[in-house]
Amino acid sequence: MGPKAKKSGRKKRKITKAERLKQLQEEEERRQKEEEEARVKYEKEEMERLEIQRIEKEKWHQLEAKDLERRNEELEELYLLEGCFPEAEKLKRDTRLLSQWKHYIQCDGSPDPSISPEINTFISLWKEETNETLEEVIAKSKLVLNQASTLADLDSGNMEKVIQDENVTLYVWANLKKNPRYKSVRFSETQIGFEIPRILATSDIALRLLHTHYDHVTPLRPVPTSLQEHTATVTHFVKDEVKNEEAAISKELQEEGKQRENESNSVQEEETKFEEQGDSEVQMSLVREEPEATKFELEMKLLSETVLSAQLLLIENANEKPCFFEDNEVDLCQFTTLGGVYHLDILELPPQCKPMKGWMIVEILKEGLQKYIYPPETTEDVETENAFPPIEVTLEVQENVIFFEDPMVARWDTEGKHWQTDGISNVSYKSEERLITFSLETFGPVTLIQDSHINMPFQSWELRPLDVNKVLLTVTTVFTEIQIQIKENLCMLASIKLNNKKHSSILEGKWMTPISFICALKEAGLNIFPSGHSHFYVVINYKDPLVEMKAYRQLALLSSAFAFGWSKWNIVCNSKKVIVKLKEHLTEEPTQKPNWTLLMFSGDRAQRLKINEDSEAFSEALQEETEFHSTLYHMVKDFASKKAMEKIRSSNCQFIDSVCYMLLSTRLLSYS
Repeated sequence: MGPKAKKSGRKKRKITKAERLKQLQEEEERRQKEEEEARVKYEKEEMERLEIQRIEKEKWHQLEAKDLERRNEELEELYLLEGCFPEAEKLKRDTRLLSQWKHYIQCDGSPDPSISPEINTFISLWKEETNETLEEVIAKSKLVLNQASTLADLDSGNMEKVIQDENVTLYVWANLKKNPRYKSVRFSETQIGFEIPRILATSDIALRLLHTHYDHVTPLRPVPTSLQEHTATVTHFVKDEVKNEEAAISKELQEEGKQRENESNSVQEEETKFEEQGDSEVQMSLVREEPEATKFELEMKLLSETVLSAQLLLIENANEKPCFFEDNEVDLCQFTTLGGVYHLDILELPPQCKPMKGWMIVEILKEGLQKYIYPPETTEDVETENAFPPIEVTLEVQENVIFFEDPMVARWDTEGKHWQTDGISNVSYKSEERLITFSLETFGPVTLIQDSHINMPFQSWELRPLDVNKVLLTVTTVFTEIQIQIKENLCMLASIKLNNKKHSSILEGKWMTPISFICALKEAGLNIFPSGHSHFYVVINYKDPLVEMKAYRQLALLSSAFAFGWSKWNIVCNSKKVIVKLKEHLTEEPTQKPNWTLLMFSGDRAQRLKINEDSEAFSEALQEETEFHSTLYHMVKDFASKKAMEKIRSSNCQFIDSVCYMLLSTRLLSYS
């Protein structure tokens, strides 16, 4: 091994005690200096923050004071603007009265469907009608003589017949040959049919399928007690409103009468003077017209309060769940029937006509067609399931109905008078062919059901002006995008998209009144209209009903010149406030990159928000250089163009009422 390397470098000098103390002293002085600087900085920042807070608070109080100062004036102007709602209601009432009068003077014997006694009388007279003409008797005789054997199929020897119109389709199959090999029944040019067991294939039976494209069975279900109580509450409310109106009108008229009596002497003196001057007729006309004008103003005021109360009832939720359902019973508050009712019956085959020496002889049964009981009510066969297996049924779903998921099948319980799902098995659905197949233990009325709230809650919505007194409402759900046009007192389905693809519907292009339009959409499976109990089945963004109703009324007032849309911050704010995005929109075409403004409304205060849709956190901070207002109308008035405000003030009252009704019916602020 070589020699060890020598250590290089100087030794580190040891710090003396005095130097150590000096270092500690310098560090302490530096620390104290830093703390002092931090304290001074903090106090300065705190003072600045408090000053900013004081200024903001003072500014806030000034804005609140200014808002309070002009509140009465703004509310009075809003009251005048919202006079369109009672005016529209009065027009609708006048239209109904005119329609009733036209129906009355026609005297054609047809009943008024809105009056129950007339319907009952019409049906009773129809049943009692026995005096028929010879031509009618001959026509019925031909119908009786044309029995199943004359329509027998050449291949199978059995009979099938399909009779169809716009509301009803009838399918009839008669087992003439009773060949056990023919157990598959398919009606020509359709996939509709049955797979029957051997025991039916060898029996004298006929199968009848009557498809009514409407549901007249569900109304036979008794109304649950809780729903009756809810309906009674609403009825009493409406009756109380009417009584209050009548009492108020009577009181006002009595006060006017007393006032006129007190002023009668002075009026007579004035009339005498005018008579002397030859102007008595002018004065008398003025005296007559004044009470009429007062009465009209009073009626409009009371009608306005009634309309407001009725609108509030549309969105108020019931406190308790509507009713309770037994096992296998369909909850009609959660589900709805679609596509009408399929009445399935097995009938005993009546005697067939027989040719004899040039005559056609047929036995006419006095009791008419009789139902064939399957399975029999009493049987000695132990293996009942094997002897009387379920019947496989294949039905075609009505083409005008949309199912967003595979439909469920329900059968009508005649005794309990409700739809139920037991006794049905092996359900399969082919969406492309619109065919549903299932096994049924016993025949009777059958229907297809879908969840009423399948399109709730909504993902987003937008209300956009199109033209004068015309808007487009777009509602986007998980499954579909529905566009609705609204003009004057009419609504129309503009388009439907399923999975981002356009879907055609017979409802497109048809203008209807709002109520008829809502019913038509529901019957087509496009239910975007919550009921009073929907909040039990859907997770909603609950909003105070009064705030929500006021928002819809004011959005409708502004809808002719402003576009409104869904905001993600509406979920974050509390139930006493709603948030929407808006922008001025005076052209029919949509803006490519709209510059939305966020508005927050609490029912009695509207304000622009500093945040936008892309902000990271929610804040109720006020937009710079803006103020509070008592209404949305006066809020947008601060930044709206003159043309936009003129368009708003010239809007048709029926148009505003229709827009408001659709907003109230869809509950966009709570169900999005």
